[in-house]
Amino acid sequence: MASDFSVGDHVRWNSEAGHVEGVIIEKHTHDVTFKGRTRHCSEDDPQYEIRSDKTDHVAMHKGGALTKTRGPRRDGD
Repeated sequence: MASDFSVGDHVRWNSEAGHVEGVIIEKHTHDVTFKGRTRHCSEDDPQYEIRSDKTDHVAMHKGGALTKTRGPRRDGD
């Protein structure tokens, strides 16, 4: 089973454009329509809506595609 994440967690995932980082804004545990397609979710296999740090684009991924990070990078860090 994939790691369990929570709303507010900062995560990283791989997209067509490379690695992206963002914050989980919603956890889905029941089937949901996202961008016109049904995403199958359950308590044992949730999917997460994540808002990109750089573009505000919202993506949805299963936990297996995500890695927790320490938090958003700031200038000077």
